[in-house]
Amino acid sequence: MTNLTMVTGFLLMGFSNTWEMQVFYAMLFLLIYLVALMGNLLIFILISLDEHLQSPMYFFLKNLSFLDLCLISTTLPKSITNSLRHNHSISFMGCVLQLFLVLLFAGSELLLLTMMSYDRYVAICQPLHYESIMTKGTCMKMAIVSWISGSLIGSMYSTSTFTLPFCSSKDIHQFFCDVPSLLRISCSDMHIGVYITLAIGVVIGILCFIFIAISYGPIFSTVLKIPTTEGQTKAFSTCLPHLIVLMIFVTTAITVYLKPTQKQSDSILDLLLSILYTVVPPILNPLIYSLRNKDIKNSLRKLIAWKHFS
Repeated sequence: MTNLTMVTGFLLMGFSNTWEMQVFYAMLFLLIYLVALMGNLLIFILISLDEHLQSPMYFFLKNLSFLDLCLISTTLPKSITNSLRHNHSISFMGCVLQLFLVLLFAGSELLLLTMMSYDRYVAICQPLHYESIMTKGTCMKMAIVSWISGSLIGSMYSTSTFTLPFCSSKDIHQFFCDVPSLLRISCSDMHIGVYITLAIGVVIGILCFIFIAISYGPIFSTVLKIPTTEGQTKAFSTCLPHLIVLMIFVTTAITVYLKPTQKQSDSILDLLLSILYTVVPPILNPLIYSLRNKDIKNSLRKLIAWKHFS
């Protein structure tokens, strides 16, 4: 417990050293945050209200939108507020909570995206059995598993990280609390607990990748057998966006966490990589998953026209 009381707070990295540029970046990220917030909130509301959007695919999209809302709301508002106040401090418990929530939502999203690949597999490769396999109860259990898994990942990483002593520099070279940046300012070079947790995370990531590969192998094989170009295009339009977001999300997160921990970091590179897996997916998901979807567009038109959902 003495290790936990050595510091009372940390200092997050600003986007610039000048006040004018800090305000500029704060306004830019505020705009990005509002776009992501409105896009994901709109998808969540449409799917919740329209009874025609109650299939398993939309159930998972609804959960994904909620996770994206939570993920981007955990990092950007604090950074924007700090930039405008010209104060980059974050309390010790605030940092603990932020790290836990980021890993919870990111881990849950990884598991949910993996399960969405299975949903696409059943829909395309076993369409006649889709309703019997992807029942409401099954979908609910899959969503619960993703949330529980994310909670376990967040708990393991935050516990193993914050049992380390922090007694020297308080400057976190990142715009939010993350594990690699915290390890760089730890007094201890013994990160065994974190490495064990990292190994567990890597195993989970590999299993997700294998599961996705197993799902998409038959999917692409089945799609290529569709006789019409229109049919192939429609099938690919629901699968390729999923893979694009998944690859951006997974590759950047793995790069950040598997990079060798060094006391001196490339702050710009770390910043860009972190933005790619915490900020970009919540912006892209409403665009490539839902707002391009014909059913979502029809539901949006009804909402704009103030018609009752039936």
